[in-house]
Amino acid sequence: MRFRLGAAALAVLSCLFWSSVEARTTTRLSDLRSEFVRQCAPHMLDRWAHPEAVCSCLHDHAAAMVEDADLREALLRGISETGVPTIETDWVPAPKQAEIGPTFTKIAKPALQCMFDPAN
Repeated sequence: MRFRLGAAALAVLSCLFWSSVEARTTTRLSDLRSEFVRQCAPHMLDRWAHPEAVCSCLHDHAAAMVEDADLREALLRGISETGVPTIETDWVPAPKQAEIGPTFTKIAKPALQCMFDPAN
């Protein structure tokens, strides 16, 4: 009986632990996204009627197309600093700089969709 009670308590505690880890990860990711939108939106004010929607869409759809972490980080930096999808070569490690052009080809359609119809 004590074994079952101990096993049940252990199961409950492990569920609580993993739930809190997942919540912290989600919160951290949400904070990064919110910070991106906060930095990006001022650049979009004069260009688009709904700057937060454009920034959110670029973060969630265009940048999500980029699988490489270094290129995605550089793209997000470019958008948040300039308001347009851009990647400076010095933001990307030298071996990956040749991938900048193909990255823009990959994000062209979702980026245009975000800028001209961010609700979809």
